[in-house]
Amino acid sequence: MSVALGSTLFSLPASPFPPLAVGFMGLGTGYLIYGTQELFGYPKRDEAVDRAVGIWGIWMPGFMQFITGIYLLAGLTLFGTFVSAPPLYMAALAFTSYGVHWFALGWIRMRGGDARANIGMTVAFLAISVLGCLVFFKAGDDPVGGLFIGLICVYVAEFFATLGPDAPSLSKPGTRALGFFHLGTGVWLFYLMFAVVLDFTLKWTLIV
Repeated sequence: MSVALGSTLFSLPASPFPPLAVGFMGLGTGYLIYGTQELFGYPKRDEAVDRAVGIWGIWMPGFMQFITGIYLLAGLTLFGTFVSAPPLYMAALAFTSYGVHWFALGWIRMRGGDARANIGMTVAFLAISVLGCLVFFKAGDDPVGGLFIGLICVYVAEFFATLGPDAPSLSKPGTRALGFFHLGTGVWLFYLMFAVVLDFTLKWTLIV
């Protein structure tokens, strides 16, 4: 794509390196941090632990996904550097949305906010996860489609975990289930990160 700035013409070639691994790394790390506490209760929650976990949530799944999504959106809509891969539009939507929502989740945890306000968020992000399943399975990208199945499980579990003191009989097992799906999906995210990086750098094909 060519971009004119004043009297100067810049030509931007198509890029073979969308920053997918950055987003996978950030979200996977966040899931391992949060999932360990939710499933195993370690470390035990207190003000200091919540502050530390919240900071990790803002920077790893938050910032790393957000910057990935913005980079993809810019390449798709402004610079035309990823025109050969339309499913990246879904990836851009997901990374940007999940990144911003992790800014909120991390801040709520860090500042001791009431997580019951997140219940509407779980419905919205369940919808994005279903959309991601439809797009990537239809596009033939089953490994990423599988990731969105994991995300569906995460947000169903988080719906019940978010009920908190209003329904402890649902929120306690919901929190354990959320930790289980966070850890399982986190491991799959690291597999996807390895697969993308090894494919881009060494031409090893881990995803078929």
